Amino acid sequence: MANTILTPTMVTRKALAILHSKLNFIGSINRQYDDSYAKTGAKIGSTLKVRLPNEYTVRKNATLSAQDTTESSVNLVMANQWGVDIKFSSVELTLSIDDFAERILEPAMAVLASNIEAEAIKMYADVWNTVNTAGTDHPKNLSDWLAARGRLNECLAPKDGNRFFALNSVAMAAIVDALKGLWNPQAAISDQFRDGVMGRAIGFTWLENDLILRHTTGTRDNTTPITDGEQPDGSTLKLKNFDNDATVKKGDVFTIADVFAVHPETKQSLGYLQQFTVTADYATASGAGTMAAMPISPALVSSGAKQNISNKPAANKAIVFVGDASSAYAQNLAYHRDAFAFVTADLEMPKGVDFAAREVYDGISMRIVRQYSISDDTFPCRIDVLFGCKAIRPQLACRVQGKKNE
Repeated sequence: MANTILTPTMVTRKALAILHSKLNFIGSINRQYDDSYAKTGAKIGSTLKVRLPNEYTVRKNATLSAQDTTESSVNLVMANQWGVDIKFSSVELTLSIDDFAERILEPAMAVLASNIEAEAIKMYADVWNTVNTAGTDHPKNLSDWLAARGRLNECLAPKDGNRFFALNSVAMAAIVDALKGLWNPQAAISDQFRDGVMGRAIGFTWLENDLILRHTTGTRDNTTPITDGEQPDGSTLKLKNFDNDATVKKGDVFTIADVFAVHPETKQSLGYLQQFTVTADYATASGAGTMAAMPISPALVSSGAKQNISNKPAANKAIVFVGDASSAYAQNLAYHRDAFAFVTADLEMPKGVDFAAREVYDGISMRIVRQYSISDDTFPCRIDVLFGCKAIRPQLACRVQGKKNE
């Protein structure tokens, strides 16, 4: 059978299918495609606003007390234009699409997909809920994962079949081995034995992902930092009693003594300390051992519809960080699909080239552009994806810490 000259549409569709099939984490989160970028002329800019649910307080008497509705949103910025550049000969253009995919597209798209996936997984740093915090062993007991499930329940994550665990191979092997002797449906056990993965259990789909990142904590010393005076509501903390050259890293998790998490609706204490994550790398003031404005999430909100803590932090309250200083822990994740969003948009099509094509598949837009090089009879080609990702509702996720430095 004669080979068929490959068209730009054939190549783009095949490349996009290859890219999509390798995005395990991105495939499980909220994906948005914005066709506003496909228009020539007026553009919406690089920022997409994602609306968040409204929150209200409950009246507990007969007197009407009308509340204003203040809608809130988060900005999801599409600032990443990543791609792979390749070239091939005029002879290779006559390959079948399967041959072309195996020889040229597969290697190129595999590295692009892995890098995009790893970038999306960095959103773990925006998640403050954390379990298995000691990090003394891999999360090999079902109780470790049930604890994460409990956190999602308390944060009102929907129980709609869109909950996932993303864990590395070490954690997957540990949990499969730990549960092999427990009673389970025969078909599920058979699948676990054949594939070495959990499949679906305890209300979650289990995903094995070896791009799960390890978080290295800051160089904070072994002294216990404390709040520097009573802390007001807001997204920063003023702390003291650090070592003079201590640092904290984006993604470090901590608690404040006597500041408890509350139920999102009733505002009653949940009985455990609210966890926070540091939102940017920060260091002590030179020679002072203080951090004047350490950025944190969630912001401290001690009253009203958005209340998330039992009370404001008082002065001299101990700050306790998760994990040891300068140590690395795998950041396995439990999450509902809507905790994170991944968004792509169309890039403009250039004119005056050999060919250009664009396809959208399952919310991912990809553009391929090819030009002819007369000097060496080749076709330089670029494949581009414009994307952004953000933890839009990080309270719907929870980290399940791995073993220290492994």
